[in-house]
Amino acid sequence: MSGVTVSVIIAAYNAMPYLTRCVTSVAEQSIGRDRLEVIVVDDGSTDGTAAELDRLNTRYPGLLRVFHQANSGGPSVPRNTGLDHATGTFVFFLDADDHLGPEALERMVAMAEENGTDVVLGKMVGVGGRGAPTSMFRRNQPRTDVFSSRVYWTLNPMKLFRRDLLERLGLRFPTDLAIGEDQLFVGAAYLHASGVSVVADYDCLYWVLREDEGNITRRLKGSGLRLRFLPRMVDLILDNVPPGPGRDHLAHRHLTVEVQQMVADQLVFEPRETQEKTLDQLAGIIEPLWHEGLNGRLSAMARLRLHLVRHRMLDELLELVEFEKGLARSEVATPVLVDGGRALARYPFLRDPARAVPDLCYDVTAQLGIRHHVTRAGMDGGTLHLAGHGYVHRVETRDVTTALVLRERDSGTEYRLPVTHTATPGLGAQDDEGRYGYDLAGFEATVDLATAADGKPLADGLWDISLAVGAQGLTKEVRIGSKRAEDVCGAATTRVLATPEGPRAVTLYTTRPYGNFTLDLGETKHRVTPLLRLDDAIRWSDETPPALRFGGRCELAEYPPDALVLALTNDSGATAEFPVRRTSGTGKFHATVPVGTLPAGVWSGELRLGPWAVPLPALPADLPPAKWRRRALPWYARPAAGSPEHFALRVARTDLVKALAQRLR
Repeated sequence: MSGVTVSVIIAAYNAMPYLTRCVTSVAEQSIGRDRLEVIVVDDGSTDGTAAELDRLNTRYPGLLRVFHQANSGGPSVPRNTGLDHATGTFVFFLDADDHLGPEALERMVAMAEENGTDVVLGKMVGVGGRGAPTSMFRRNQPRTDVFSSRVYWTLNPMKLFRRDLLERLGLRFPTDLAIGEDQLFVGAAYLHASGVSVVADYDCLYWVLREDEGNITRRLKGSGLRLRFLPRMVDLILDNVPPGPGRDHLAHRHLTVEVQQMVADQLVFEPRETQEKTLDQLAGIIEPLWHEGLNGRLSAMARLRLHLVRHRMLDELLELVEFEKGLARSEVATPVLVDGGRALARYPFLRDPARAVPDLCYDVTAQLGIRHHVTRAGMDGGTLHLAGHGYVHRVETRDVTTALVLRERDSGTEYRLPVTHTATPGLGAQDDEGRYGYDLAGFEATVDLATAADGKPLADGLWDISLAVGAQGLTKEVRIGSKRAEDVCGAATTRVLATPEGPRAVTLYTTRPYGNFTLDLGETKHRVTPLLRLDDAIRWSDETPPALRFGGRCELAEYPPDALVLALTNDSGATAEFPVRRTSGTGKFHATVPVGTLPAGVWSGELRLGPWAVPLPALPADLPPAKWRRRALPWYARPAAGSPEHFALRVARTDLVKALAQRLR
């Protein structure tokens, strides 16, 4: 077979009735059968799998290549057999229990070809109660690698591989392992790939939990099986990744996932003698990966678990497993001990002198969430008003020290301002069975922009607004605004304030995508002039003498009284200003220019607010001239010739000789 894009390799052992849907899902792929070959290796099945393959071969002639072999005891040999016969540019390994979404291969191949990547992960969906990995599928990743993403957290082989990569490495599944063979294969492919892609916006693989729980990873028990492949994964990392953040990123996965699974799913069920031997071996296996610098990556529970493993504390480890099971069943968060500005989870053996487990193994300060809500946010002149509540989950509001933080985004300059603490009786009673009290979590803040910088005005810039939530000596900071009452507007609101230094633009707005509050001082981001708009409907009034009427819209929330004017200048240097009147309750405004009061000349103009100015629109081409008498002499005003794009008004006294000659014609 030539011109094959994807070779789909299916290892099948007693796979009925799942096999039918599996093969059908491949045959019906949108990429087209002319670009596919399906290699199915029957690994000595005894349940009718062989007969079903013969039937499917008849149904899809020329698509399937079926191989029958004696049972090998695992998926490695049949997968290797399939790989030896594959001819496609890409290879996709599919378990006979699972099936593909209709467009899976087309989308994954397109991702690989467009980005030149060697491995493509397609989003996995658990079926029948089987859990599927999710952390690496939060968004499409056209091109990434094993160190800057979460792809290493899925090491199953149900992925698209460029076959050239596998052949160049001579990569095959190890046949001496009952489990973990996929980790060695996929881990090596990840580390040597030119790039990795992730398709997260389409359900590519449906990962099925068999009703008989016959999936191989569920059939094979015993920590001894894991102790055989884990040292080889450690060696793979040590041999291919130098010490540093990259190695730590990969080590994190094994020090958490593998260690937790081995302890909770295997070790606890074994005889005491086996437990002691297993624990000693496990401690030795992980020792090359672990170092103090990893603690910042690990949860407190993982730190505690690893400490007990590394120090061969078997009884304590078994007790911790039971504690974790209780946590999983409970809906109440673990209480914390607050001491010295840190929060320590009350996990087993906390400050037990007989065990001497370091406090670091219990430190959850970084993981504690801040729950906050804004009930008021707005400007009154040059004063910012904020109100709401904020508390650290599991830290009761005693000895409250909450403060407001203004931090300039570029310079990092910050000011901490006091708030008024207010009562919030019953807050949080619906959570954690009411175990924790947050009765003094409220705050009210009044910030005068003229004095907020240690008695001086805040400088121009983008000032992000945070709350430093403090209680019992512990303080955590959070940006505020994303959680707010429905009547607290999140739209940008710009105003112009009168200050001793002159007019100043201030905008309170919410950032994207989270909706947190920021103050923009001095038009760092939000300009004033786009908020001043004049329409083109300039017209004459019915007054005598005539007047030009202008209309427009000002979207400023506030500006100094009488500051908005129409300013005119003529070609002789004469000037005139006319007030702009705002329509009550709206952003609309109007202005009237009594042209009968203007000296002769060609007048240009602008809408002016302090230092900001917007040119007046051009007069309508069909605007008729206006005529009036001043001191018994005839005058007129009309659009000036030669200025079609700008406001230009000619005001002049009528030439009586020319006017009379025109009448006599």
